Parts: sequence; structure tokens; C-alpha cells
Amino acid sequence: MSLPPRCEALLITGGPYHDMDHARLALLGFMAEEERLRVTCRDSYDAAAIAAAEVIVTYTCDMVPDAAALDALEAFLARGGRWFALHGTNSRMVLDGDAPVRCPPLPERFRALLGSQFAAHPAPGRYKVRVASDDPLTEGLGDFHVEDEQYLQHEDPGNEVLLSTKFEGATPLFETRDWPLREHAVLYRRSHGPGALLYLTLGHSRGRYDMRPLTEHYPFVERGSWPHPVFQRLVRRGIRWAMKEEPFA
Repeated sequence: MSLPPRCEALLITGGPYHDMDHARLALLGFMAEEERLRVTCRDSYDAAAIAAAEVIVTYTCDMVPDAAALDALEAFLARGGRWFALHGTNSRMVLDGDAPVRCPPLPERFRALLGSQFAAHPAPGRYKVRVASDDPLTEGLGDFHVEDEQYLQHEDPGNEVLLSTKFEGATPLFETRDWPLREHAVLYRRSHGPGALLYLTLGHSRGRYDMRPLTEHYPFVERGSWPHPVFQRLVRRGIRWAMKEEPFA
């Protein structure tokens, strides 16, 4: 009997202000559904692990790869690798007591890979996500509502937006406070020669012990979109996309 080849995957989950254990366990569960995936886990960008990967999945916050890891990410994409990035991968934040959150610019090379940078979000709540492009990744979904952090971000040319959300108003907890009415990408694809990145901004997760050093105890457990069937479908599709497997369920 001939079997398809084993596929080496790298899952990177790490950073502050989120329940990384919850995200890591959930993503490993989705990845375990793909029989030929074999997953290496890291809590930061590791150049050697990136070099060995055929598939990369990231769920990070306020985490920037060093020069060696950036070299490895560029080489990964240049050889045709696919990177599925979720939620806070494009974030860089400075939290200082009651002062508004600052989001310093990402390093240029990292920003060029990601094609966006997180800038703010209103208080977590219910908002609408709409299908922005007909594509196998969005086929059969339709517009939907989620309870999550509505990510507002600076976006670069070259992103193919597949899902989007509309926002107008103030985000008083962040330095970038006032936002005119416009669409923000929720799911987009970005080509890098033979390789590509798929970015999904949904997926906030925070438990009661995830806000050090600001506080020892957070008053809520937040699971964002994780229980939502459409989010789960998107994660499964994102993993299969990164494996270059179609069709999608």
C-alpha cells in the first residue's frame, strides 16, 4: 500500500496577555486531524525549527523573530512553504499601567512578510464578518457574527482579502484611538513568490492568569471565536491550505 508522505509542521505559540495553553492545545487538536502531519512545538521563533518545517502555524502576541529566524522565514517562503498565522501574530504592544497601549512599528522585514500590523481593537464583543471574495477558503460560509476582539490594523498592498469587518469609532484603550469608517481584513492571503501566508485575525483567548505583570488575576475567561463553528472550519481549512491539500470541508 502506498501512503502519502509525512509532512513536517511547526506550531509556534507564545507571548503575553493570552491563554497560550488553550490556543496550543486547540490548534494541536485540529492539526492531529491531519494524519500525515507531525508537529514540532515551539514558544518562540526558532531558526532551526523553521528551516526543517514544511508547514508553519503561528499564534503569538508581541513576539518578533530575531534576524536568524527572519532569514529562515524568508527562506521557508522562497522554497514554497505556506504559513498560517492567527490572531496576534502581527502585534507589538507596550502596556504601561493606565496609559493607552502603544503599538511600535514592527521591523520592516517582519512587516513585509506579514503584510499588516495590529493597531487597536474595541472592547471584545459581537460584530459581523462578511465574505469579501469568492474563494475555496470561503466557499459555503456566508456572512456571520462572532464574539471576539475586532482587530483593527494597518494593511499593506498585496493582500488578497477574503473576509473583512467594518468599524467606525473610538478605541480608548489604545494610542491609535479614533477610526474612520472602513473595512479591516479578517482573513487574507499574501503571496511570496512560490510561498504564501494566510492570516486570520480571529481567535482571542485569555484566562484569569494571563495578564502578568499588569495584574495577577483577570476578571474574565475569554474564549473569543474558538467555540464558533465557522471559526473552527476556517482553522481546519487554513491548516489544509498550508499543507497544499484540497478540497476543503
